[in-house]
Amino acid sequence: MFPAVGIGALLPIVLPLSILAVGALEKKASLSLMGWAIGQAEAVGAFVAASYKSLTGRVHPLRDVGADISHTFRFGFLRGGVFWGWPSSHTTIAFAMAATVFTLLPKQKWLGYLAFTYALYVGIGVSMTIHWFSDFAAGAIFGTLVGRAVGKSFLKAIAEPA
Repeated sequence: MFPAVGIGALLPIVLPLSILAVGALEKKASLSLMGWAIGQAEAVGAFVAASYKSLTGRVHPLRDVGADISHTFRFGFLRGGVFWGWPSSHTTIAFAMAATVFTLLPKQKWLGYLAFTYALYVGIGVSMTIHWFSDFAAGAIFGTLVGRAVGKSFLKAIAEPA
């Protein structure tokens, strides 16, 4: 599951940029809007996750056996930084992307299912390596809410391009 960390960091950059490029080359406004929607959902998801991390300061799992630190939080502004912690940014961003795709493409459900499969892979993968399972669960919830909201805000524009 370790590649999930790298894939979860790379795809959120490559996917919206690729969709934007194809939309521009083919002069398809709806495709370009899809790229912007996915990019916005990922950016908002990253902001939400970083905001919570800056306040919760969740300690990341240790690689070796030791004391149980699973309940350790360092509440307060930036006491635990914004890199490690609760919720998982990888998961939040992956689920934001998946929920956006699922919302914007209701007739192509298979793409939404594929996107959620990717999000589950990333979320479960990071929960087995760099995050606790609860970090994954919170990221999945926050990301889905963000992606759904962003997807709904772009839905009318994509359905009726200018």
